[in-house]
Order: sequence, then C-alpha cells, then structure tokens
Amino acid sequence: MFKLIKLIAASAVVASVSFGAVAQTDRALDLDALLKQLEEGKFAQDKQNTQREKEFINKRAEQDQILRETTRQRDAALAESERLETQFEENEFKLADLQGALDNRLGSLKELFGVLQQVAGDTKNKFYNSMISTQFPERAAFLDEMAQSMGQSSKLASIEEIERVWFEIQREMTESGKVTRFTTDVVEAGGAKVSKEVVRVGPFALISDGQFLEFNGVTGSVSELLRQPPARFGDSAAALQNSNGELVKLGVDPTGGSIMGLLVQAPNLQERVEQGGPVGYIILVVGAIGLLLALERLISLTLIKLKVNNQLKSKTVSDNNPLGRVLKVREQYPDADTEALELHLTEAILGEVPKLGRNLTIIKIISVVAPLMGLLGTVTGMINTFQAITLFGTGDPKLMAGGISTALVTTVLGLVVAIPMTLLYAMLNTRSKNIVYILQEQASGVIAERAERG
Repeated sequence: MFKLIKLIAASAVVASVSFGAVAQTDRALDLDALLKQLEEGKFAQDKQNTQREKEFINKRAEQDQILRETTRQRDAALAESERLETQFEENEFKLADLQGALDNRLGSLKELFGVLQQVAGDTKNKFYNSMISTQFPERAAFLDEMAQSMGQSSKLASIEEIERVWFEIQREMTESGKVTRFTTDVVEAGGAKVSKEVVRVGPFALISDGQFLEFNGVTGSVSELLRQPPARFGDSAAALQNSNGELVKLGVDPTGGSIMGLLVQAPNLQERVEQGGPVGYIILVVGAIGLLLALERLISLTLIKLKVNNQLKSKTVSDNNPLGRVLKVREQYPDADTEALELHLTEAILGEVPKLGRNLTIIKIISVVAPLMGLLGTVTGMINTFQAITLFGTGDPKLMAGGISTALVTTVLGLVVAIPMTLLYAMLNTRSKNIVYILQEQASGVIAERAERG
C-alpha cells in the first residue's frame, strides 16, 4: 500500500513537470502531505454528509405534513366526485320527467313545430334558387338558421319567427306577380362587378341594360349571360326596361332558367356552319360561285329577252341583240337562194347559242357536285364518330357530337346549295331555249319569205 501511494505521488510530480504547470502551495509535495490532505478531505465529506442528514431529519416533519394535506385533499375530491355523480343521476331523472311533462303539455304543438321545421327547410331551398332572392337576400339565411336551430336542439320557434315564415312565403307569392326595378351588384361578362338597375319579372327573368341575367343560388350572385338568346328575345328585354308602364311582350322561362340555358346553348347559324368543318366551307364557296354565275346569267338573259322583244316590235334591224344579228343575214345575202340563206341563218343562230347558254353547264355541275360533297362530309364525320367510339366508348355522347355534327351539317349544306342551283339552272336554261326558239322561228319566217319571192 505504501508503495502504491509512493508511486502515485511520483506520477503526480512527473505529470506536473511534463506539462509545465506552475507549482501551487496547497499541492502535496511528499507522501505525508498527500496523506494529510486525504484525511482532511474525508473529514470534510463526513461533516457535509452529517449536515445533510440533520437537515433531512429536520424537514421530515414538514414532508409528513404535506403528505397528510395532500391525502386530505384527495379524499375531499373523491367525496365531491361521488356527490356530483349522484347529483348528475338525479338531474337526469328530473330532466326526463320534465321532458315528458313538456311533451305532454306541447301535445299537437310538437307536431306543428315539426311541420314548421320541414316547411322552413323546403322553403329555404326554394328561396335559394328564386330570382326574387336577388331583391330580398336575407330571407333564405333566416330560414336556414331557423331550420338548423330547431333541428339541432329542442329550441322552439317564437311567435315572431312563425309569423315571419308565413310572411316570407306570402311575400314570395306576391312578388311572383310583380315587375320590379331595384339596384344590385351585377357581374359583367368581363368579370367586373358593377352596381346596376335591374328589372325583375316575377321569378322568371332578370334584365339589365337590355340583356338577360342569371341568378346563382349557391353564391347568391347575379351575372350577365355569356351568350344572350336570339334577337327577338333581346329586343323585347330592351323594350321592357325602357318602358314606362305600357304593355310589352316578353318571353319568360317558367322553369327558373332551365329553358333559357338550353336556348342559349343552341348554336346559331354561324356556329352550325362551323360545325361542317372544311368540307362545309368548300360547299359554301362552290355554292357562292354558282349563285354569282346564276345571277349574272339571269340578268343577262333578262336584258337579252327585252332587246329581242323590242326587235320583234321594230322594223329596223339592230345588231345589239341576237335576233337583230340573225335578221341582218338576210340583208347580207339578198341574192342567195333559199338553201344558201337557210345555211347562213343556221350558222348565225349557232353562233348565238353559246352566248345564250354560257356558264349554264357550270351551274348544272354545281347542282350535281354539291350533294356529293355533302355526302363526302357525311362520311368524314361518321369516320370521326367511329374513331371516338373506338377510343372512348359510347359512355359520353359529347365525344361523338363533333363527328355527328359534321356529318349532318355537310349533308344539309350540300342540299341547300344543290336545290336552288337545280332550280336556277332549269329556269335559266328555259329562258335561253326560249330565245333560241324565237331566233329559229324568225329564221324560218325569213326563209319562207325568200322562198315565196323566188
């Protein structure tokens, strides 16, 4: 043991020298001093432990007092809990008795309040979708709050609330027969919200600036229709807004907007033509060309017929019309025999026939080609329809609507072009032949006259 202590002391001296630490006065430099320090440290530790034991013994009485107080509080809380549980059970029995007494006293009134709650709920749903709510927006919220409060609790409606339900229903019926002007916020087509004067026609229509409006019951907002109905309805709406009490014819939607929505979604003439696609546009271009040619021929043949009629009435031969140019052959060959004159007249008539029948062949071709082009569009549209069915099935008809629209519209456009072109060709061809017949008739008369003279 002594060797171990000596070895420790030597190690301490070597460590202090190796690290270059400064020598301290209270550090042991030999074995006796180290032993003395150990004894003094042990004495101080024993003294500190003794002091702690004394302090703990002195506070033990205080800890026992705290424990006794805590135990007393726990016992009091348990007793209070048992008392409250007993009181809660007693209150439940009392509440059940009171509820039974209340039900007995209510009698038929309980059924009345049930019916009142149901009426409030049904009327609330109707008011949310009624255009009259744009003028009286607070009534639906009142009925909603009343229906929820009566459904979630046993709260009974007051006399004032019952009277207001009756008043709101009566006001709905009264306002349904009125045409009223009021100011409200309107969401324009561009998205801006502007305060405007609105004309309400019962629960059927809302009009502002001569345009129909729609009411969204979910958001309670009023907005312009992105697409307005046809002009005949728009004109009546503008006339109603500008009227000063006089009667105005106005189309109304008794379904609250369903029919108006379908009417607005119906495509106009331009949209129907666009549904025909490229084939439809080609048919229209061809039809326009045929119509221009037919108008040119109609005007030309009409003027030629007038000139020919004037030539028939005149004894002076003029070369500004086919008949005059044919009759002039007689003057050009005064000494020709009958057969030669006949040949010259036939030659003159044959020279006039192409001028009279110019472009008629093109009109006839258009009348034949137009329905064939419509058939082409029909086949193309059906191909697109079957492709949509192959890819997406038949679950959604809208996916097939494009191909079907192309098929039907191109067929219609082809017939629309072909029918008038056929009629125009028949009329123009008849007029041309009538003029040719007049030329042949007059030529036969000239030949007969020459034959009599010869």
